[in-house]
Amino acid sequence: MRFRVLHTTRYRYESAVALCQNEARLAPRDLPGQRCQRWELDIAPEPADLRSRYDYYGNRVVYFAVERRHQDLVISATSDVEVLPAGPELDFSGQVPWDELRETLRRGHEPTHLEARDAMYPSPQVPHLHTAARFALRSFPRGRPLLEAVAHLMERIHGEFSYQPGFTNIATPLQEVFRHRRGVCQDFAHLAIACLRAIGLPARYVSGYLETQAPPQGDKLVGADASHAWCSVYLPGGVWLDFDPTNNQFPGQRYITLAVGRDYGDVAPVKGIVLSSGKHKLAVAVDVRRLGP
Repeated sequence: MRFRVLHTTRYRYESAVALCQNEARLAPRDLPGQRCQRWELDIAPEPADLRSRYDYYGNRVVYFAVERRHQDLVISATSDVEVLPAGPELDFSGQVPWDELRETLRRGHEPTHLEARDAMYPSPQVPHLHTAARFALRSFPRGRPLLEAVAHLMERIHGEFSYQPGFTNIATPLQEVFRHRRGVCQDFAHLAIACLRAIGLPARYVSGYLETQAPPQGDKLVGADASHAWCSVYLPGGVWLDFDPTNNQFPGQRYITLAVGRDYGDVAPVKGIVLSSGKHKLAVAVDVRRLGP
């Protein structure tokens, strides 16, 4: 399935800005099930400095600096992406027990094990919470197959927490999400990650998009028309499996992966600093269009 993604970020400053420096993570990744066929980034005003690199997690990062006075900054990314059909259906019963995988990771010295451990520890936006451990263990009794337990956790988050835009922002502590049982996709991804890490399993944050329009006879999913967030859990053999607690499903061809990291702070689409004492307004518009099969 082929898609075109238009992602526009607009900053409007209260007073003119003399200098801004930013990083953008807006390029869809090339993965076994996804190919980015074309990507363009337009920035206005034109930056004086523009360079690209790949971060620790393999995300493409574009650094740019605008060094002339401006009151508006517009960052527009256009991507053509092909998402390939999913592989064989997941075998929930044939997977290794989750606690056996945890012990393997604790003792193992293989490169994939060392990489996975980076996603086992607390991060700035996903602290260690005893609340998360207690919540997770209801889905992870001793000896339960890993995929079966992850699916159960995902279903419980979807059923016990309410999707409510505007109730939280990116600075809302995760404990508040647990307390009030509501939030948005970023919160639910952080929540699921906190649960898995609290019991010793590696988990990552995934940013991306959902198809804007539902296919014929299909339901429109929560998170469409905006950036979306889900998470991934480490499986034996160095594989990361994505799952979406906001929509209670394992992502398929309607999902486009943008970046991965420990939490939102590692994958923010745009972040930076400005030389200004005034306030600013931020507007983000996302459109995902299906181009064809």
